[in-house]
Amino acid sequence: MELPKLYEKNMRTLLQENFEAYEACLDKSMYHGIRINTSKISVEDFLKINPFKLERVPWCDNGFYYDETVDKPSKHPYYYAGLYYIQEPSAMTPASVLPIKPYDKVLDICAAPGGKSTELAARLGGKGVLLSNDVSASRAKALLKNLEVFGITNYIITNENTYKLAERFTNYFDKILVDAPCSGEGMFRKSSSMITAWENNGNEMFADMQRNILSDVVKMLKPGGMMVYSTCTFAPIENEQSIEYLLSLDENVEIASFDKYEDFDNGHPEWGNTGNNNLSRAARLWPHRIKGEGHFVCLLKKKESADSYSSCGLYNIKRAKLDDTVRDFLSKIKIDFDYDRFEINNDKLYYIPDDFPDIRGLRIMRTGLYVGDIKKNRFEPSQSLAMSLKKNEFDNVIDLDINDDRVIKYLKCETIEAEGKDGWALVCVSSYPLGWGKLKNGILKNKYLTGWRLMS
Repeated sequence: MELPKLYEKNMRTLLQENFEAYEACLDKSMYHGIRINTSKISVEDFLKINPFKLERVPWCDNGFYYDETVDKPSKHPYYYAGLYYIQEPSAMTPASVLPIKPYDKVLDICAAPGGKSTELAARLGGKGVLLSNDVSASRAKALLKNLEVFGITNYIITNENTYKLAERFTNYFDKILVDAPCSGEGMFRKSSSMITAWENNGNEMFADMQRNILSDVVKMLKPGGMMVYSTCTFAPIENEQSIEYLLSLDENVEIASFDKYEDFDNGHPEWGNTGNNNLSRAARLWPHRIKGEGHFVCLLKKKESADSYSSCGLYNIKRAKLDDTVRDFLSKIKIDFDYDRFEINNDKLYYIPDDFPDIRGLRIMRTGLYVGDIKKNRFEPSQSLAMSLKKNEFDNVIDLDINDDRVIKYLKCETIEAEGKDGWALVCVSSYPLGWGKLKNGILKNKYLTGWRLMS
């Protein structure tokens, strides 16, 4: 791989005698991984039905390498069932480092396309709040789909500038992930276009962008809360020096330690400007030392403080009046819904989980669980509702074996034959939902979301 001359000079300065090992690794194939969706299936249970040749990612409990020359996880029905996310192994690190627990209020500030958000949400276990933000509505479409495929229900997606969120959510979030926009030096092996982008943009533009984001994000972290800052680049100006900038914003923020895989490098205080030895608590993932493309990860904590008041109130639900068609469908779902938490917006029915924050005035893509569409004299359940359910939570299920030819036909939006009672049916593979169908006289009219269909 031919590297930009300035970049090569910079990396030789950083890596010194290790530069040749780094340069040589770029001519090898990149590594590919999947991360198991533990909100749907345990790692142990997935391995019992696993169709791929897998090797564990040593720094991520639910991460695995796969051989892209042998397996195609993106084409397998289990991918469409939301049992895993396809993710570069280094990129699994930031979300795994942030100590999420149920009932946390969590912010993923640069969330698209959703790799980190899906893991944060899975670890919340349906309890608490995840706010996933991306300033670009077009990029956030992938984020929305990935959260829906994972069956997540307790999330909000916004398309806002960080300063707008900071005005609303001062001292609000228990945990924050900032996987910051960066120059992408750890992506050179994945795409030559990243080299061209680096030549056009360099590091300084992204360093300025990171500092703007951090200036807002630090205001949103609750005293006692924790955050992760990460990039997929190697430049100190975007890593150690960005952490130094963050520390200068609030004297209550400090660098925290976390358990590192033995082949991770430490952060380098000598690459900063302040000589802060705690920078060594950060981690650098180099592609010549690990099976991955590279990352920088730093865990931080805001000290407990008397100044912990957050002015953000609770979501004001506009309680929906549900007609008989909607209530009849909901009666088939074996979940104890709080009917006061249903809301209708433009004939779409949503379910708002507990403790959601006030988001009035923000640019919102999704709030809570999209349940379905209210039509004249009928109700059409949504794909996201299907993905959020378990097999035993709907009263009419068609459960197909993974080797049944009808699975692929269903994912291609074709009509299939099936046994069962007439009406709405939840279609599953190996007991995990794929979507809806409407059964009549042994024929299932396919209701799989056409935009998600499996392409040959």
